[in-house]
Amino acid sequence: MAGLNRRRFLATTGFALGALPAAAFAQQADDAERASAHMIKPATQAAIDKALAWLASRQEEDGSFTGNGYARNVAVVSLAGMAFLSGGHTPGRGKYGEQVQRAMRYVLDNAEDGSGFICNPNYTSHGPMYDHGFGTLFLAEVYGMSPDSEVRDKLARAVKLIVTTQNSEGGWRYQPKVADADISVTICQVMALRAARNAGIYVPNETIDRCIDYVKRSQNADGGFMYMLQGGPSRFPRSAAGVVALYSAGIYEGEEIRKGLEYLNQHLPTQEDLSRDTHAMYGHYYAVQAMWQAGGADWERWYPAVHDVLLRQQQADGSWMDLICPEYGTAMACIVLQMPNNYLPIFQR
Repeated sequence: MAGLNRRRFLATTGFALGALPAAAFAQQADDAERASAHMIKPATQAAIDKALAWLASRQEEDGSFTGNGYARNVAVVSLAGMAFLSGGHTPGRGKYGEQVQRAMRYVLDNAEDGSGFICNPNYTSHGPMYDHGFGTLFLAEVYGMSPDSEVRDKLARAVKLIVTTQNSEGGWRYQPKVADADISVTICQVMALRAARNAGIYVPNETIDRCIDYVKRSQNADGGFMYMLQGGPSRFPRSAAGVVALYSAGIYEGEEIRKGLEYLNQHLPTQEDLSRDTHAMYGHYYAVQAMWQAGGADWERWYPAVHDVLLRQQQADGSWMDLICPEYGTAMACIVLQMPNNYLPIFQR
């Protein structure tokens, strides 16, 4: 693991130590070792290694990616950074430490000094608050590994922007302003807030409480989640996001979690599903987190299924195709496949 064994890596990421007692932390490391031992097989690791090498080859000197689609998009850069972190590569350390450092620099360079807004408005984006949410999440994860004042300052400003742009329903949407909300952008922000709180950044309890209320009201009777509170059918990708939103907000059990997991388990990954669903990678990024948190039979059933589908769809050069861009698809696939590593605090049980 990039020059560090798993336990040393967990023990040297500063904010994780601050979040858990030493005994619980050691137990997490043991759990991660057992999970990785039987789930990340040599063929899986070979696929991951090839994918990370491809991602590294696509990165520009400034940390961005300039391929087709979402060139220089902050969210794509942040997710690629998360893919490297999920393999144990930290800023300036490990085989891809330089790539993590570049990604961090790019995100910091695109954070406004005044508002804290993280986005590069000159390039394509699915919605600026996606850029901001994923950028904030990435900065929170690297902060414990690179605890300098610039990272903390820009992370704190980014968190403040999320807090102040929460709408009256308790959620967020595409623009950094108090307006409407949807479940997809909301989960992006609540994960960022959870990661920041793990890193020691202040997040008001009332912000999380209002978010929990919004997410719970977004759940349909079938256990899935509607896109907006105005109503609508459940769909797998946003339902996976809804369950993770609850987990990220500190809700680990209850009727909403039970029903949400039951809904997701009706959508076990298949080759056909991943091929035709335009939001498949997005959905499986969240679904694998939901099942990892659930653990037990849910996890033991889900990971092999999505693992097998992803390995069959990997391109010869190591990448995965996606309608957003291959850098996005490859980063998402790497994060999914590396979930058993349990390296990052935001993903830890």
